[in-house]
Amino acid sequence: MNSAITSCEPPNCLQRGDGVLGSHTEGQGRKQDGRRESPSSNHLAYSILDVPPWYLCIFLGIQHFLTALGGLVAVPLILAKDLCLQNDPLTQSYLISTIFFVSGICTLLQVFFGVRLPILQGGTFAFVAPSVAMLSLPSWKCPEWTLNASQVNTSSPEFIEEWQKRIRELQGAVMVASCVQILVGFSGLIGFLLHFIGPLTIAPTISLVALPLFDSAGNDAGIHWGISFLTVFLIVLFSQYLRNIAVPVPVYGREKKCHTSKFYLFQVFPVLLALCISWLFCFVLTVTNTFPVAPTAYGYQARTDTKSNVLSQAPWFRFPYPGQWGLPTVSLAGVFGIIAGVISSMVESVGDYYACARLVGAPPPPKHAINRGIGIEGLGCLLAGAWGTGNGTTSYSENVGALGITRVGSRMVIVAAGCVLLLMGMFGKIGAAFATIPTPVIGGMFLVMFGVISAVGISNLQYVDMNSSRNLFVFGFSIFCGLAIPNWVNKNPEKLQTGIIQLDQVIQVLLTTSMFVGGFLGFVLDNTIPGSREERGLLTWTQIQEDSEETRKVSEVYGLPWGIGTKFCTSSCSQILPFWPRLDHRGKDEVGVSQLTLCSEASSGKRLWDATETRM
Repeated sequence: MNSAITSCEPPNCLQRGDGVLGSHTEGQGRKQDGRRESPSSNHLAYSILDVPPWYLCIFLGIQHFLTALGGLVAVPLILAKDLCLQNDPLTQSYLISTIFFVSGICTLLQVFFGVRLPILQGGTFAFVAPSVAMLSLPSWKCPEWTLNASQVNTSSPEFIEEWQKRIRELQGAVMVASCVQILVGFSGLIGFLLHFIGPLTIAPTISLVALPLFDSAGNDAGIHWGISFLTVFLIVLFSQYLRNIAVPVPVYGREKKCHTSKFYLFQVFPVLLALCISWLFCFVLTVTNTFPVAPTAYGYQARTDTKSNVLSQAPWFRFPYPGQWGLPTVSLAGVFGIIAGVISSMVESVGDYYACARLVGAPPPPKHAINRGIGIEGLGCLLAGAWGTGNGTTSYSENVGALGITRVGSRMVIVAAGCVLLLMGMFGKIGAAFATIPTPVIGGMFLVMFGVISAVGISNLQYVDMNSSRNLFVFGFSIFCGLAIPNWVNKNPEKLQTGIIQLDQVIQVLLTTSMFVGGFLGFVLDNTIPGSREERGLLTWTQIQEDSEETRKVSEVYGLPWGIGTKFCTSSCSQILPFWPRLDHRGKDEVGVSQLTLCSEASSGKRLWDATETRM
């Protein structure tokens, strides 16, 4: 490896002589202006406050969209069966387009008014389990005729009402539950709750988001195990074995003109590449009639022509709007179930904020920024419910990881990504294309994705002492009961009847939501069984949250835009609000939030073109 290092003007970056920006942080950071600089900031091509050229923003914004694509598409496809839409790919494409559109709106709100970190917003798996539990109630189970493709007329009023009344019920539950998240965020309660919610609560909660979905993933993969295993093999090959292989690609630079640069293609797009290759392989086997042509034969659903009419039926442009499926309805059972998902989503998002801040060279987010971020996520869930995605929104961990790969932490890139999501949501053919992916290909993707989500939850145990028998008991018991209790309740719903229908539904939804059962048991046991804060992992957990101070850098990064809080709305009343940025009392010669110029090329005077060749 060439050890030559090229120095860049602000923002600071390190670039190896081979033209590939290093992706691993070296050293522990250095002192600057009396504070310790984030280690990651030394290696960034663009930090959070910088504005890359517009064309680079667009390119990297599209990359963030592609990174989040698997999660965005997966949520509507998982819910399709319980919404009675497994034989209506056109409506599935509408749901995909809607979740694209709403995710774009929520991303822009989060970047401008929320935590103000470069984090993409999208659908959350934390809402999937309670949604499936609610739709599994006897009153919401799909009629048998909707499961038979030969009996379904997707344009008939009867069928349309069958699926629309279910998604309206989901809409109402998400909208009401989102009000809880808005209250917790803007009131500052999230900071209080985190004193009691530690790693032993979070680990079983997040792990049980995906573990109960093994049945759904197995059924989809079982349509054709050969295609599913091909998809799994490709994802594992690209993301694990070939991730450090750089692919030469042609680029154009101001100084070097046309030349080749190295791009870690397999590390950035493992899921997308695997889906495309498996999709193409299914197309070849369909054209050659290797797959059976009889609808009842094994492997028929792996054909690419079973949903081919969706592309021709889908409009080129379709503008999603609130209430497009009708007026939302509300049930107590649905609301309580989604609230369990809201709590899980909030805790996970706080962890994403700290991880993102470190990767983009920003100081740890202060309390007012975290409160705003959670509050805006609640507002995003409210909008998702109004638009009818059947889901909520949350911060995307995979896009936080992409920041570490590209080494571009500018929030203007995420603004571009939000705009890309908005445009894709209005382009109807895009959603239709993803709705035609063969079922076993989706099943293979689910097998990998759900496994990774479960592992992410377990990774929170790194903060606790796992040599402690106390901690082993809390985690093991919570996980096992989180799987066993919902399984028993699903098989014996009649044994939990109280005589009050609404109460019975609430009990059944909560007890069949694995992440609620496991998270609740972990919370109770962790806070009642004696143990030191160090043993429970709370010492390390809270120390991360207390490292943020009201420094100049904090005000620049986390202050509201356009002078809000510094030029306008600066009364003493606003300063007591938990989500309002604190005034930075400094001399007039220092630069405040309202005077901040986002380090454009003009302000830096000169930017070496090498700094923009960020793994492209």
